[in-house]
Amino acid sequence: KNVSISIHYTMSISRQNLSIVIVTLKSQKVINECIKSISRDLPIIVVENSADSGFKNNLEKTFKNVKCILSGKNLGMGPANNIGIKLATTDYVYILNPDTTLESNTLDELFLASEKLGDFSILSPICSDKNFPNYGTSDKKITLTEKNPPFAVDYVDGFSMLLNKSKFKNENYFDENFFMYLENNDLCKKVTNEGGNIFIIPSSKINHSGGKT
Repeated sequence: KNVSISIHYTMSISRQNLSIVIVTLKSQKVINECIKSISRDLPIIVVENSADSGFKNNLEKTFKNVKCILSGKNLGMGPANNIGIKLATTDYVYILNPDTTLESNTLDELFLASEKLGDFSILSPICSDKNFPNYGTSDKKITLTEKNPPFAVDYVDGFSMLLNKSKFKNENYFDENFFMYLENNDLCKKVTNEGGNIFIIPSSKINHSGGKT
């Protein structure tokens, strides 16, 4: 008797299938600290919204895991992020602002959470500054502590968005009609409208010097 066995593979994030994308514009004062907080074994794609070859050369010389793309002009956040996402050959892409830094266990906690969640479109650590929550949710029952398990939200702020690329059909990422500020909300709304899941991981922290975006 022939028995058909169906095996479900749940993908999770690891250092082997994750790239970092950082969009910059005259960010020389903050970008180095951001990159230093990221594991050197992760590929980083920096999309500089200018034609500043000096910035590119200095960054790539200082950090061997960084590839810097010059857009030639200020395209805005959404279009520049799309360039980086599409250049990334990994299954997952973590979008960061240059004025953020990760803590020593930020990524490890995201990896662990991804294993438990299985199905997700977007993940993010929680902002370490409690005065600037980096998410929005209509669920009033959440009492936030560091021991909270991952919880679903309506949106996360654009300075920290980890995307599961397989959930975005036809590479339909940021709407390039949005120059800045609303592109992340639009992306999250598109995800939730299509039944996708967006999660905050309270055990994972991100520091953001720019406050709420």
